[in-house]
Amino acid sequence: MMHKQIFRTAMALAAAGLAAQAAHAQSSVTLYGIVDAGFTFTNNQKGEKAYQATQGNVQGSRWGLLGTEDLGGGNKVMFKLENGFSLETGAAGQGGRMFGRSAWVALVNDKAGTITLGRQYNSVQDYLSNLQINGVGAMSQYGNAIYDNDDINNTYRTNNAVKYTTPTYAGFTANAMYAFSNTAGEFANNRAWSVGADYVNGPLRLDAAYSLVNQPATSTAGAAPSDNYYSASSSIISGVKRNQVWGAGGAYVFGPATVALLYTNSQFQLLTGGSLRFANYEASLKYQLTPAALLALGYIYTTQNASGTTATNAHYNQVSVGGEYFLSKTTDLYLNGIYQRSSGSKAWVEGISNPSSSNGQFVTVAGIRHKF
Repeated sequence: MMHKQIFRTAMALAAAGLAAQAAHAQSSVTLYGIVDAGFTFTNNQKGEKAYQATQGNVQGSRWGLLGTEDLGGGNKVMFKLENGFSLETGAAGQGGRMFGRSAWVALVNDKAGTITLGRQYNSVQDYLSNLQINGVGAMSQYGNAIYDNDDINNTYRTNNAVKYTTPTYAGFTANAMYAFSNTAGEFANNRAWSVGADYVNGPLRLDAAYSLVNQPATSTAGAAPSDNYYSASSSIISGVKRNQVWGAGGAYVFGPATVALLYTNSQFQLLTGGSLRFANYEASLKYQLTPAALLALGYIYTTQNASGTTATNAHYNQVSVGGEYFLSKTTDLYLNGIYQRSSGSKAWVEGISNPSSSNGQFVTVAGIRHKF
């Protein structure tokens, strides 16, 4: 009887040990995505009206895998693989990359923070996107700053990046990122770094960030690859020697309304000499009219200062009005109108295929978005 009791106790302890190991080794993988498509009308693209089937208007269409494994002791491993694609053509986005939106693995400790390695967003995108006009809701990408000069609309993402993010202390979170050139003998060529911070306390949110890229787009191997950066086909920005962006802003929630203010400053030193400098002043309002209806209003004033022969001094005023109606928690309909008026240069709303032939451009977009 004693031997049987000892055997049963040993088996129980072994089972308990295995259960504890299993608890520490719990892992999961989640498949998720967004599909977003609609129709866009532009009153003037190179002097002509344009009627276009468009996708990724409010959010880029995507599918992804998010995985986590609990290592125990407050430690876990996470990974994210996110593909961007065109819903209209089925083609991969971000230069044809399989996981062009994100591809990273991370080691997380509850007390020490998170280290992330791979293709990812910089600190400006991480934090200032919380305050941009389409970031506060109901607005499409067309509401963002001209040429996406501050990269908050994700014209490019950063390769070869190592990022550290602190735990959240009393509402405060910060991160820092460094991205390698990955080219022998050219350590400082096409490398990048950024820092940023975020503070959330009840209805108040404050964000600030800075990013720098040296010699971007000199190859496909570096931090800012040449096949996924600014180009003359979609903006006046090309041939960049050094690109830095900084900005700060805040948001406050008043019951059903959210007000946000954001300032960003973007500087591009050019390989041909001279520079392009942009200052963007954004203000936006989001109002939850009913549980199913969301309205938004945005305004951006941008100054463009150019030295050299590639561009001129200019400024832009842009107003955006939008609304969403939620058919369910995961599906909504949207309608936006955006008008930009320029001085010193032709108008060109961000995300539109071609500039206006004049100093004015009006865009309206309607569509449907579904999340899964």
